[in-house]
Amino acid sequence: MNLKISGHHLEVTPALREYVITKLDRVLRHFDQVIDGNVVLSVDNYREKDRRQKVEVNLHLKGKDIFVESANGDLYAAIDLVIDKLDRQVVRHKDRVQGHQHDALKHQSAVGVELPPPQ
Repeated sequence: MNLKISGHHLEVTPALREYVITKLDRVLRHFDQVIDGNVVLSVDNYREKDRRQKVEVNLHLKGKDIFVESANGDLYAAIDLVIDKLDRQVVRHKDRVQGHQHDALKHQSAVGVELPPPQ
């Protein structure tokens, strides 16, 4: 997976980069068909104080693009929130792709059931 981590009004430290990568490993455990990802960490001084730190993640999966964002007063908490949201969406997409569809009842063979003869 190609991963790009960038900062907007923020310097991305090696500790932040490592934290994002370890959290994204959780998503890759559930679904390994991720082509590339883009993570933007930003600080907005014009927002209310407890929602200034913002994280945006855009994942390009096989067959779909997923965009998730989260804001919080603490950047690490915002990363945790966005990874939780992303994980739920990736698992949901994986379930849809796998297709847990069953055959219709009229196509299933009835075992042990005898039909009355036609009249």
